[in-house]
Amino acid sequence: MNEIRSEKNYKGMALLPLVIFLALYVGCGVVFTIMGVKSPFGQMPRYVAVWAAIMIAVVCYDRKTAISKKIDIYSSGAGKPGVMLLGIIVLMAGGFQSAAAAMGGKESVVNLGLTLIPQNFLIPGIFIVTCFISTCIGTSMGTQVAMIPVAIAVAKGAGINVAMAGAAVIAGAYFGDNLSIISDTTICATKGVGADMKDKFKMNFLIALPAAILTILLYWIMSTKSGGAVDKGGLHYSVMAVLPYVTVLVTAIVGLDVVLVLLIGILMTGVIGIASGSVGFFQWAKAIGAGMEDMFFLCVFSSLISGLIELIKYYGGIEWLTTTMLEKIRSRKSCEYFISLISLAIAGTTLNNTVAIIISAPIAKELGGKYTIAPKRLASLLDIFSCAILMLVPHDSGFLLVQQYGDVSWLEVVKYAFYPVLLLLFTCITIQAGLLRTPEEKAAALADSSRK
Repeated sequence: MNEIRSEKNYKGMALLPLVIFLALYVGCGVVFTIMGVKSPFGQMPRYVAVWAAIMIAVVCYDRKTAISKKIDIYSSGAGKPGVMLLGIIVLMAGGFQSAAAAMGGKESVVNLGLTLIPQNFLIPGIFIVTCFISTCIGTSMGTQVAMIPVAIAVAKGAGINVAMAGAAVIAGAYFGDNLSIISDTTICATKGVGADMKDKFKMNFLIALPAAILTILLYWIMSTKSGGAVDKGGLHYSVMAVLPYVTVLVTAIVGLDVVLVLLIGILMTGVIGIASGSVGFFQWAKAIGAGMEDMFFLCVFSSLISGLIELIKYYGGIEWLTTTMLEKIRSRKSCEYFISLISLAIAGTTLNNTVAIIISAPIAKELGGKYTIAPKRLASLLDIFSCAILMLVPHDSGFLLVQQYGDVSWLEVVKYAFYPVLLLLFTCITIQAGLLRTPEEKAAALADSSRK
C-alpha cells in the first residue's frame, strides 16, 4: 500500500489538509491566547481540527477515485504496525505512572530527593532532584505539579530566590521528559523515525549532560546560602516504593525491550503496593486503567495523524515536500537544522511537544533517509527542540504554576532559564561540528565531501 500513488500528483496542494489542521488548531489557539481566553488551545479541539483535515483529504482530492479506496489508504496509514506499537507502549507507560503513584511511589520519589538535598546546595539540588524524578516518572507535567509547590515552599522557608527555584524545577522537569524511556515524547520520537530507545537515550544524554552540569554550576554560583532551616521531618518516603521507578530506568538503559520493561514495572507496583498494604488489588487495577485512559488520546491522535500523512503521501505531498526541501537544503547540517526548527516551531505554538513530534516525525524520517541521518539523531533533535522551547515560552504550564505559587512574573523566572539555552547551544554545536555521528553518517559525510 505504501507504493500506491494517485494518478494525479497534487504536489504542494497535497499538504493543504495538514495546513488546515495546523491553522485550525494552532491558529485558533494563538488567537484565543491573545484574547486571554482560558484554555485557549482547548477551544478548537485537536480531534475536530484533524477530523476536518481528514475529511478534506478524502473528499476534495482524486474525486474520480472511490471514497472507499481512499478510506482504505487512510486506514493503512492509521493502522501501521509502528503506530499500533506506539499505542501499546503509551498505554503501558500511562498505566505504570498511575499505578506507581497510587502505591505511593511518586510521593516517595519526591520526598526522597528533597531529603537528600544539602542545606547549602538548595537550588542546584532542586534541579538535580527534579531531573531524577522526571526521568523516573517520564512526565514533565506530573513532575511540575508535584515539585513546584514543594520547591517554592522550600525556597520561601529557606529565604532563597523563589523565581530561581521555579526555573530549576521547570528545567529539571523537561530534562527528564526529554530523556526518560517512558516519556511520551521519547516513545513518539523513536517510533516515529524508527530509532532504538537505548541509542536515542545515549545520544540525548551526551548532549544534555554538559548543559545540565553548567546549569548546576550557574545555580550554585548565583544562589544564596540558606537563610533558614528546611523542615525535612515531614518528608516521609519508602525505598521499596521507589524501587519500580529505579527498575524501569535501569532495565530500559541496559536494553530490555520497552514493553517488557513497562510490564515489569507495572507488576512491581502491584506486588509492592499490595504486600505493603498501600493499595488493594482492585485499587491497583483501577489506577492502571485510569493511567491508560489518560494516555488514550495520544493513541487516537497518533493514528489520526498517521492516516492523514498516508493520504498526503498518496497524493504526492510528502514526495514534493522532500524534493523541495532537498533543493533548499544544501547540506546535512542544514537538513538537521530544518528538522529541528520544524519541531521547535510546532511545539512552541501548540504548547505540546508530543503533538509536535507526531506531526514532524514523518517529514524528519523522509529527509533523514535522503541525507543518511541516523534515526537516533533524528529522534534526539525532534525531542530536544520540542522540549527546549517549552522551557522558555510564557504561557506554558510550568511558568503558570510558578507564577501561581510563587507570586513572580515570567520575566523574573525566565532570566534563570539557563538549561534550555545551554541545551540548544550544545545541540547546535553537535550539529555544526558533526559530533556523535555513526560510522554510516561519517562515511556518507566523507562521500559528500569527496563529491564536492
